[in-house]
Amino acid sequence: MAPQYAPSLRSRLPPLLLFLQIGFIVIYAVYVEIESNIKADGTTFSSFYPEFQDVNVMVILGFGFLCTFLVRYSYSASGFNLLVAVMATQWAIILNGIESWYYRGKIRVDLGSLVVAEMCAASALISIGAVQGKTNPVHLVLIALLEVSGFVLNEWLLQTLLKVPAVNSIMLLHIFGSFFGLTLTWILFRKGSLQPFEKEKFDRQTGLFSMLGSVFLWMFWPSFNSVLVDNHSPGRKLGAVCSTYLALAVSAVTAAAVSALSSPKGKVNPIHMQSCILAGGVAVGVSMSAVHQPWEAMTIGFTAAVVSTIGLKYLKTHMQLALECHDTCAVLSTHGLPGLLGWLAHLLLQIKAGDDHTTAIRFAVFHICTLLITISLSLSMGIITGLLLKWNFWRPPQDKKCFDDQAFWEFPHLAVKK
Repeated sequence: MAPQYAPSLRSRLPPLLLFLQIGFIVIYAVYVEIESNIKADGTTFSSFYPEFQDVNVMVILGFGFLCTFLVRYSYSASGFNLLVAVMATQWAIILNGIESWYYRGKIRVDLGSLVVAEMCAASALISIGAVQGKTNPVHLVLIALLEVSGFVLNEWLLQTLLKVPAVNSIMLLHIFGSFFGLTLTWILFRKGSLQPFEKEKFDRQTGLFSMLGSVFLWMFWPSFNSVLVDNHSPGRKLGAVCSTYLALAVSAVTAAAVSALSSPKGKVNPIHMQSCILAGGVAVGVSMSAVHQPWEAMTIGFTAAVVSTIGLKYLKTHMQLALECHDTCAVLSTHGLPGLLGWLAHLLLQIKAGDDHTTAIRFAVFHICTLLITISLSLSMGIITGLLLKWNFWRPPQDKKCFDDQAFWEFPHLAVKK
């Protein structure tokens, strides 16, 4: 019989967080300084801060509220999202600044480096969505540190070996984060999840908060896709914003239509609307550098919504039964499949735009290598992280305490109301 109370994390969580945070403070005190020449890249604080703010809203509010659909796990979803985001961002700043430290002796921090670090943190937030509710905050912090390390390594490999532009390598965060998370949930699979967990439910109130997070993400996604586009080409940044908005608009309409078509009663599934309306933004973000016409972005958004909605409808259950992969937030359908579609669209559009067959073949080879490196590294890092987290030393919650805020938060009134 399982214990009545979840394992206490007093001997694990506080020492881990304090050790990491004090270590970060020491590193920042010795090696990190704020960039004083804010106009070095042609931008100013007043022009770039709104874009940084948009990305910050997406990472903290958008992803935080998006995962609050579980009726007994909404506090943990939003609270641990903030914890993971800030820890991952601090770590990403250090990792991204290693080259600067090597050549200059200091890690320079400005709004640009903060945005890149938060986008690295977003990849970790995607990953933890796959294991949400079945892990404790110690697991989540370790996942964030290792996932960000793998993602930064992948970014460095792509830029160094294949000369992939920085914006293209960073936008692969959807593919890297989703496959990393799927590997984790496969390794950490609980036999009890072959049957639905008792508390893995959602209701109208938590669904409304989750829809709020989805709306935040939908509204600010154009900034997310365009923030790293070269400021010296205003037309490219405007094109990124317009293409992302059109893809998001089409994906929202298509997701509603496909959801109603796939329902026996012809009704729209709220979970489809919470997740699949973002598919167009994911897909067009991965293929951004190759999208030049509005119809291209709209076609990508349409196809991404169809693939995402059908995947969410049928794929999640089959993966759980056939592959023993319990994907809580359906990150494969929300980020993985649209990300792969965006990668394919980038390949096809780039080949279509080229006149030289030799150049097209060479690009295709490099583009395929980009995907293979990204997936291989994400799966490898996911396996390493999963094996580390299987250690009982981290005190994972029992099956009866999965998807339950009371395992980690002090809410005495929940015992009465629930």
